[in-house]
Amino acid sequence: MGSEDVRRHGRKLVSRRLPVAEKSLREECGVFAVSGDEAAAELAFLGLYALQHRGQESAGIVSVDNGGNARIHKGMGLVAEAIQAEHIAGLPGHVAIGHARYSTAGESELANAQPALVRYRDGTLALAHNGNLTNAVELRNRLVAEGAIFQSTMDSEVIVHLIARSQLSEPDEQVSEALNQVEGAFSLAILLNDTIYAARDPRGFRPLVLGRRDSAIFVASETCALDLIEAEYIRDIEPGEVLKIKDGKIESLPRLTPTVPAACVFELIYFARPDSNIWGCSVDAARRAFGRQLAREHPADADAVFSVPDSSNSAALGYAEASGLPLELALIRNHYIGRTFIQPLQTDRDFKVRVKYNPVREIIDGKRLVMVDDSLVRGTTSRGLVSMIREAGAKEIHFRISSPPIRFPCFYGIDMPTKEELLASERSVEEIRDYLGVDSIGYLSMEGLIDSVKEYGPFCDACFTGNYPAPLTDLERGHVLSSSCC
Repeated sequence: MGSEDVRRHGRKLVSRRLPVAEKSLREECGVFAVSGDEAAAELAFLGLYALQHRGQESAGIVSVDNGGNARIHKGMGLVAEAIQAEHIAGLPGHVAIGHARYSTAGESELANAQPALVRYRDGTLALAHNGNLTNAVELRNRLVAEGAIFQSTMDSEVIVHLIARSQLSEPDEQVSEALNQVEGAFSLAILLNDTIYAARDPRGFRPLVLGRRDSAIFVASETCALDLIEAEYIRDIEPGEVLKIKDGKIESLPRLTPTVPAACVFELIYFARPDSNIWGCSVDAARRAFGRQLAREHPADADAVFSVPDSSNSAALGYAEASGLPLELALIRNHYIGRTFIQPLQTDRDFKVRVKYNPVREIIDGKRLVMVDDSLVRGTTSRGLVSMIREAGAKEIHFRISSPPIRFPCFYGIDMPTKEELLASERSVEEIRDYLGVDSIGYLSMEGLIDSVKEYGPFCDACFTGNYPAPLTDLERGHVLSSSCC
């Protein structure tokens, strides 16, 4: 089944549910690793704190001390809730990996928190994963048939078993053999005793960067985590690259089978922090460029521009700059509420619109306004915001979205609902306008999106086009749980 078949039959396939034994979670998470600092666990905590936006359900750290002893702590909730001072004190060592995670509804449990930690014939093996394996069920079924016993429903645990069950003698070879068997998206920090392996899938869907502070080496999902600990950014880990990090040295292992890179453009649109730099691109600069292009494509006769804070702030700045309209703070966000886009339960999402945002009536009343948001997924949050802004006295609302219509699920690690739940999957732009109750609506074109950041591509745009660059093995064989990601 090719991409065209997936697009044609997507509605049927992505809504399929598996028996419980075949469930596999998908991950959009934060990964951080430290090698060569005696305060490794504390630094890992700080790194995860900076990556909190990538996962708000659970967090964990594995550390290894000078004697080779591994210790782990994992907990549910935000990083500061899951990992506290006494936990860090109990994680001595100069090497550590950490993970902040978000999961699908119904799978929120400590057993699925990462890092995963096992002890196998060659010592300690731990893993932190950001992404989604698209052949995890196939591999899991094979491993179970061979006698493997799984402790969680995470797709990431497949990689742990592949390494642990390898017949090769050298850890370097075990890691390479395992990673050459998995498909889909993965940015990984793997801990084998006191050695860290960092790797990205050959298409480079998810970001992963290297940093240094004195003699210590760091691996992080985004550069904002390096900034917090005052580490120097070295470079991005390249697609398909596998690195071995030990004693302040970085060694390159044989690359995974090369293919055309396909970095996730949605990282630039929404997921990454605006103060990060990924793939050589400033996230803030990319979003401003999207906003400027959006203003050129969809101008509006209005009095002011405002953003849906915070992920669309930069795009709104770009729109205001290109349009010449003043930028106003028409919505105030309560920063102590989790991001509505990644709340597992729809009932939570509806309720939290009013808990999370409050209109500034003095700015809104009697005004013709351009409301800029970075993306439109289910539309429930946007519909509630439009209603709220109308109630605050807006004369006109012109909705502008700094990305194209999302019509297809993501299978590579971004939290997207099933095709049936995607607002744009079956509705025209005019129908979406009527559903939201706005005076006009304008999406950034696909051409405008890619042209704004083309020097940093090529990109994966499957959620807009249905062109899936990596094989969807489990989907093609009817083994998909849903399109929602961790």
